[in-house]
Amino acid sequence: MSSKKKYPNAIADNRKASFNYFILETIDAGIALTGSEVKSIRLNRCSITESFVGEMSSEPDALFLFNANIPAYEQAKMFNHAPKAPRKLLMHRREINKWLGAIRKKGMTIVPLSMFFNDRGRVKVKVALAQGKNVVDKRSTIKEREWNKDKSRILKNYNQ
Repeated sequence: MSSKKKYPNAIADNRKASFNYFILETIDAGIALTGSEVKSIRLNRCSITESFVGEMSSEPDALFLFNANIPAYEQAKMFNHAPKAPRKLLMHRREINKWLGAIRKKGMTIVPLSMFFNDRGRVKVKVALAQGKNVVDKRSTIKEREWNKDKSRILKNYNQ
């Protein structure tokens, strides 16, 4: 199964996010990584499908990316990193305060959408402020997606 990536220089995509959440606002955030993590990411072996963004009790005024799987880099030996360690997101103070206030509301969360390299070669994470969908909303999303497939199939046959 081939993975469809939205961004041409994307390393990892979270394709489930748009199905499970209403995306309200997005932002590109930097991420604090060690050298072995960056080398492992360059091999395109990381995954963010089960990850989430939140705050840590030890640092309440910062956002962290939890449960992102960046496998160990074999050549790093004893200087290697923990594959699922929390990683700090680098954002402006105003943005952090705004998003922390938003996630303290009921039903709001921050989800990572994709991880990519920017023009300068830095690893960035596109994160979104999102609100969870219920079962009815998910059904309507599936219905709309199937209708768009059928519509494009009909139009394709009609134009021939």
